[in-house]
Amino acid sequence: KCRTGPLDIVFVIDSSRSVRPFEFETMRRFMIDIIGSLDVGPNATRVGVIQYSSQVQNIFSLKTFFTRADMEKAINSIVPLAQGTMTGLAIQYAMNVAFTTQEGARPLHKKIPRIAIIVTDGRPQDRVTEVATQARNAGIEIYAVGIQRADMNSLRAMASPPLEEHVFLVESFELIQQFGKQFQDKLCGVDMCVEQEHGCQHSCISTPGSFRCECNPGYRLNVDGKTCSPIDACADGRHGCQHQCVSARGSYSCRCRAGYYLNQDKRSCTMIDYCSFGNHSCQHECVSIPNGHYCRCRSGFTLQPDSRSCRANDLCNGVDHGCEFKCVSTEGSYRCVCPEGQQLQADGKACSKCGSGHVDLVMVIDGSKSVRPQNFELVKQFVNRIVDLLEVSPHGTRVGLVQYSSRVRTEFPLNKYHSADEIKKAVMEVEYMEKGTMTGLALKYMVEHSFSELEGARPLSHNVPRIGLVFTDGRSQDDISEWARRAKESGIVMFAVGVGKAVEEELRAIASEPVEQHFSYSADFTTMTHLVENFKLNICPEEGKGEMEIRSPCECEALVQFQTNTVAILQSLTEKNILWARSLAQMTARLEDLEKQIASKK
Repeated sequence: KCRTGPLDIVFVIDSSRSVRPFEFETMRRFMIDIIGSLDVGPNATRVGVIQYSSQVQNIFSLKTFFTRADMEKAINSIVPLAQGTMTGLAIQYAMNVAFTTQEGARPLHKKIPRIAIIVTDGRPQDRVTEVATQARNAGIEIYAVGIQRADMNSLRAMASPPLEEHVFLVESFELIQQFGKQFQDKLCGVDMCVEQEHGCQHSCISTPGSFRCECNPGYRLNVDGKTCSPIDACADGRHGCQHQCVSARGSYSCRCRAGYYLNQDKRSCTMIDYCSFGNHSCQHECVSIPNGHYCRCRSGFTLQPDSRSCRANDLCNGVDHGCEFKCVSTEGSYRCVCPEGQQLQADGKACSKCGSGHVDLVMVIDGSKSVRPQNFELVKQFVNRIVDLLEVSPHGTRVGLVQYSSRVRTEFPLNKYHSADEIKKAVMEVEYMEKGTMTGLALKYMVEHSFSELEGARPLSHNVPRIGLVFTDGRSQDDISEWARRAKESGIVMFAVGVGKAVEEELRAIASEPVEQHFSYSADFTTMTHLVENFKLNICPEEGKGEMEIRSPCECEALVQFQTNTVAILQSLTEKNILWARSLAQMTARLEDLEKQIASKK
């Protein structure tokens, strides 16, 4: 018996008309003798047989039989085709069909030798050189056995190198049985893994006339063909581990960095929530970090040296002060203040309001994409702070709201709501538009629609001041000059409020004269609440008695008084800012002197 490992062998037998019946019988005996020396079975050597003449016929494939008895019976049942000699066609069939995994050949990666034994007695009637080369390149080892009239050049063109070990010429069919025993020795050979020092680190696999080394699972064969190295399963980068990949004999496992634990998917990691253990003792908030936690105070509080407790550093931010207009923190306490022109009520929180003045106020707010949702909420709070200063009623002040971006939308007209609470609720329900900044389009809409009597504006003959307040955070994408001019020419007193990237040139173009008293600017949304105090909207003209009083268009005392009051308030604020700056400079100078004195004493 062969002492080599498993093989996949396919006999390719010439049954052309030149092979006489008694000669074909010797070829049957040749195949049966070779098979008799093999250890056949599904996990050992597999055998297939095809015959050819002018066509190719599959007798049985590599997956058909796994016992010598079944194979011998099938070989004895072969009926020769007795036609031409298309050897090239037979080799093509062996390569494309007989040695496929579908027909029972083991996959190439298992490295089980694929051997084709071609037995022919004549010259091929088709070309064999090219197709034989393709078969050899596909991993098929070809033995070419020629009998009697066979063409030696064709045999050499078909066989695998070295030719002296793969090409055989038998003088007659009578001698083929004797040759079969020699070929059997050639095919089976000796067990090279036993007969010589193979040098394989893990396993030696015998092959006909040679051997090969194989590695245990989890290892790969090195370029020397003998030694083995562990397979780094992490190296190809396909492991999917979020943090670290650890190789282990051809496999891998994922591992998390310190402070994290591995999730059930065995790949992703989640930070350990140390705060959830319940022993952090933080007064306000506990924040987990890798390998621990730290305490954090709510806004308006300072973390104390014990790193756990918090103390309010601004009581106005730390308590529900209830101030209607503004809360001012003092040491250990706070107090409420009101806008200039209003008095603090007996409850220490509410402010008095002007009840006799009346105006038509339309606020036009920027809802473009650059404002962002969180800042738009601050804009709505800004609008409501202005509403808090007004005495809203059907016969007093009326308020309308317009939002714009790439288009313009009336949120509510002047005649929609009749109380401050209704307006403030409606303001908070306004939805952010996003998109572009078409300020010019918004001004046109305000002039043509928002101050129309249909939208609730009182007739011009009633002498009710019309005030337009435009709020924007950036450069307009269209021209504003024409409709800013038309707004002012139509009798609307225009105020411009800019935040962030608002363009001063555009704000000045929108604002009424004197410009300095009709436009304001804040660097960002979080600090714009002081603009409410800047405007004050002190609209208490002495002679304004409501829309029932009809006055001459030439008598503009109400509007003039409103403008005068606003200018005075803004001027007062400017002077206060100057005094604050001077006080700060003086305090800084005193601190520097004190530091110098301390340094000199040391």
